[in-house]
Amino acid sequence: MWTPKFRALLFNFLSFVVLFLFFRFLLFFFFPEKLLPVLLGAAIVASLLSPKFAAVKHQGKETVKMKWIFLKGIRDLG
Repeated sequence: MWTPKFRALLFNFLSFVVLFLFFRFLLFFFFPEKLLPVLLGAAIVASLLSPKFAAVKHQGKETVKMKWIFLKGIRDLG
């Protein structure tokens, strides 16, 4: 139904959004008066910590692969 490229893009977006919202609310709890630095800090931290997804062609079949700094190696998502 969905192409692997679209799924990789969707997974990248969703993982970034979840981590961004988590760090945004966490930083707003500690620094409620500083709007722009908190948003920029949350965006930077979320982009560094979010997993990276890519659509890769391997043996004629296109699959989605994930790489994350907390996991060793590259994972195949199918």
